[in-house]
Amino acid sequence: MMRLGRAALRWGRGGIHTAVPRHGQEVQVGGESGGESGPNPAAPELGTGIAEILMNRPHARNSLGKVFVDELFSALEQLRFDEKVRVVVFKSKVKGVFCAGADLKEREKMDDAEVGHFVKRLRNLMDEVAALPVPTIAAIDGYALGGGLELALACDLRVAASSAKMGLIETTRGLLPGAGGTQRLPRCVGVGLAKELIFTGRQIDGQEAFSMGLVNHAVPQNEEGDAAYQRALTLAKEILPRAPIAVKMGKLAINRGIEVDIASGMAIEGMCYAQNIPTRDRQEGMVAFREKRPPQFIGK
Repeated sequence: MMRLGRAALRWGRGGIHTAVPRHGQEVQVGGESGGESGPNPAAPELGTGIAEILMNRPHARNSLGKVFVDELFSALEQLRFDEKVRVVVFKSKVKGVFCAGADLKEREKMDDAEVGHFVKRLRNLMDEVAALPVPTIAAIDGYALGGGLELALACDLRVAASSAKMGLIETTRGLLPGAGGTQRLPRCVGVGLAKELIFTGRQIDGQEAFSMGLVNHAVPQNEEGDAAYQRALTLAKEILPRAPIAVKMGKLAINRGIEVDIASGMAIEGMCYAQNIPTRDRQEGMVAFREKRPPQFIGK
């Protein structure tokens, strides 16, 4: 039994993290399929390796308060060193909301120095999300505003319900994005669109977000209100069979390479490729190709 913030973890079916909620918990680490029994050898192995960060602060619409942020940091720290995890999905347990952004009621009670310190901590949090070595997917089934959209932007991939509402709305509150929004949004949709969205504080729906490249997929919302989450799971399961080290190195090469000139980026790609050459998974891929069978990658 492991402890994460106020969440205890244990293995559920298929070796997926299953959260055991505790009173007052705002962030849980869970898995794609539940079950409170031990590992089940008969369960499908496809789900093994998916971890979920479940946001659950209903009274404040998952706004980024101090406790919420502390628990997100703890969740990231736990997952960063778990070699069983191959994909992380961020989802909300609050219907109709992904994350409403800053907790302005809490922020109002801070003095100027406290605000500066806390916003820096938020910026660090988003950097920690972006730095997770495995692919991350934001499942946006409702409002993702301000810091909530910045959290989604820190993920590698985003899936939204077509009815979801997104926006960096800080300028409507006398603020500007301070947790990475001014940097990650233009890298995602281009400088011109990013400036327009930030200057106006406009909210857009999931379909509009898809048309401008802000999200990878937009799907019609279902009766359960979790259409984006279901599509995110499908995407995660598509990643799972791939060679974990190759995927990690591909993410690192893209993230580091996009920040430099192409010649430096090619050198980064070469260094990442070199780290993959001696892996057992690379050998398995070659053997599986020769034997005309699906490869069985183990992450080594």
